[in-house]
Amino acid sequence: MRTKTASTSWILPDDDLCPAPDDGPVPIRADQLGAVPHGFFGRLGGVSTGPVAGLNAGLGTGDDPAAVAENRRRAAAAVLPGAPIVSLYQIHSADCVRVDQPWAEAERPRADALVTDRPGLLLGIVTADCAPVLLADPAAGVVGAAHAGWKGALAGVTDRTVAAMVALGAVPERIIAAIGPTIARASYEVDEDFARRFEAEDPANERFFASGRPGHCQFDLEAYLVARLAAAGIGRIAALGLDTYADADRFFSFRRATHQGAPDYGRQIALIGLAAGVRD
Repeated sequence: MRTKTASTSWILPDDDLCPAPDDGPVPIRADQLGAVPHGFFGRLGGVSTGPVAGLNAGLGTGDDPAAVAENRRRAAAAVLPGAPIVSLYQIHSADCVRVDQPWAEAERPRADALVTDRPGLLLGIVTADCAPVLLADPAAGVVGAAHAGWKGALAGVTDRTVAAMVALGAVPERIIAAIGPTIARASYEVDEDFARRFEAEDPANERFFASGRPGHCQFDLEAYLVARLAAAGIGRIAALGLDTYADADRFFSFRRATHQGAPDYGRQIALIGLAAGVRD
């Protein structure tokens, strides 16, 4: 790793860990999703430079728009070549929208989850510590993607995504869900007031908080989402267990960038779609 001069303490990854443009990104896949086109990406294989070096897919960053567009094109090509990415203006809500056709980036709806039964589209969620959740019922030909930070998770963004998929013909017991790279419990310190919000919703949520330094605890967002998905009747759930905060070479992290005083932070993208003939 190399560190900037004393005037800026943010950290850039080693050059060999942000491959040259010709290398391209390699998606992280969940075995449980099988042949469904999907992928979770980190920062490797992109063209952005500076504090967002690598595969920054965030439209809201200070990055060069041309670099972001190229990064998103590369990610799409690695999952479902030729398919457009359909994404959102994410607001940490529980709102979910149905996608029937692509929309312009400037017309992205304000929401945090998408579902579709239309082949040839890629649903895209960007994250930088929040959890990307990809879902599919291959038999029904229905897929979904959710951006689940703590606010959206507590408000039920995954529940709304499942309900929207069911409205398109999916069956909860057949839905497969995969939780991608997110901040892990060991890296996610919160205060006691934060924990009380979850416990007020359900006292059993206490199990997702481990003891920390005085007045604080460690929150397990991934485990909380597994429990929410299971309670919604999801048949198979994969939690990849990849910590965005702890692995600076591989993933972007809002919290890490904040702790380091970085001037900006990148967003990684998660994609899922339907290829022609995906229905069983």
